[in-house]
Amino acid sequence: MTDTPPTEPETQTDAPAIDAPAPDGPGPDGDPAPIIVPDSDTAPGAEPPIRLDAEADPAQPEARPRTKPFRKKFTTVRLDPASAARQSRIALFAWDKLGGKDGASAFLNSHDDALGGRPLDLAVASDAGLAAVEQAITARAASGTGG
Repeated sequence: MTDTPPTEPETQTDAPAIDAPAPDGPGPDGDPAPIIVPDSDTAPGAEPPIRLDAEADPAQPEARPRTKPFRKKFTTVRLDPASAARQSRIALFAWDKLGGKDGASAFLNSHDDALGGRPLDLAVASDAGLAAVEQAITARAASGTGG
């Protein structure tokens, strides 16, 4: 007798093994999961299954990176943080001194001859404009013509 190591018994399967990633997730390298189609005529040990993915089809257009499809593009000019803070401050100040929404809105959005412009625009433009508009609001509130 010769000393030969025991061998594993060979097993046969009806279909070739398909090593495919989960159908709903990306592959290990981050690419979309490939579609693997087994050939029905393939016997065990024969040619591997056919892979269908983007690399296999050169006629397929190159994929573009996805953008956020539901985000609106902001096309108007945004206020810088200092201007936004001045706008908030003057709106709250006018609301407080001129008796609420109607009085504050009417004063801030209409042209004022004493200030030489629309109070809201002047207050947002600079700290000096903010101080001038606050003084005008204080004078208006004191005289009782607040709205």
